[in-house]
Amino acid sequence: MNPTLRACAAYAWRILVVGAVVYAAFSVLGRFHEVAVAVFLGLVGTAMLRPVADLLARPLPRSLAVALAVLGSIVLVLGVLSLVGEAVARESAGLEREFGAGLGRIKRWLEAAPFRLDPHVLDDLQSRIGEYLSRHRSVVISTALSGVGRLVEVVTVFALALFCSVFFIHSGDRHWNWLCAQLPETARDRVEIAGRAAWRTFTGYTHGIVLVAATNAVLVGLALFALGVPLAVPLALLEFFAAFVPLIGSPIALAIAAVVALAAKGPVVAAVVIALIVVIGQIEGHLLHPIVMSWAVRLHPVVVAVAVIGGAITAGVLGAVVAVPLVSVLWSARQALRRAGGSARTTR
Repeated sequence: MNPTLRACAAYAWRILVVGAVVYAAFSVLGRFHEVAVAVFLGLVGTAMLRPVADLLARPLPRSLAVALAVLGSIVLVLGVLSLVGEAVARESAGLEREFGAGLGRIKRWLEAAPFRLDPHVLDDLQSRIGEYLSRHRSVVISTALSGVGRLVEVVTVFALALFCSVFFIHSGDRHWNWLCAQLPETARDRVEIAGRAAWRTFTGYTHGIVLVAATNAVLVGLALFALGVPLAVPLALLEFFAAFVPLIGSPIALAIAAVVALAAKGPVVAAVVIALIVVIGQIEGHLLHPIVMSWAVRLHPVVVAVAVIGGAITAGVLGAVVAVPLVSVLWSARQALRRAGGSARTTR
């Protein structure tokens, strides 16, 4: 067989296996959606706060160290959210005026060359949007009311995640050792090796992706603030959360920032923001993400893309966030078991 064809076939079946594993995993987790999300968030919190708790546990009792780490993180998150809310409230009045003027500028821009759109078409579109909202007001209200129920679910998930993370941080090692002790002796060593490798990969990936997200958010926030774009802090926070979706998260968040810049400051500033999308994409793709993958496990970009798309199809935004760390964990566990099997054969 041709070597090139053989290599393509090898990559093809691996990609198909990755897609099948992601789809199967999310199909199972979809039946226990809220519990799976809570446990995942608990593991993320454990990966972030366990080093802090270990550091505080040197001079303090373990329980007090865990409590300080968890409460400190909650205060930090609430402080950031209050800062965002204050920024939105402070800029709301001026933002409404800027957006009104900005929409007028966009309308005149579309009416001029090279677009030369008919003004009546734009006015008709605006009137149609108003009529749609007025006709479907009951649907909008019912959607808002259903959002209250979703809010209760979100609060419940976060409460369970917090509960899990507290116990994982405090005595996760003891829980894992107990779980391994319940397994048959023939499988105990292999499960322990795979679990340790998976946790190292998950921790490394979590630390790395938070570093990428924080760096992107700082760069975006500073650039938008320097350009005078309104809502710089909320848009930077949006960039932080969007960076957790590899490949597509940051461009989507920066595209929203470009739309805000277009409405508030005009096409020149929007063009600068679009250039910022390209620059930050290059920094993320060629500098930050290689660091993340070196901390966790190196995955081919095609595998990352397949995992993200498969996760998004099966579980929406959450699936896109979880897909890459899930594939990384599974791959690192496989590699660890393979190395362990090879070293055992060598010893014999």
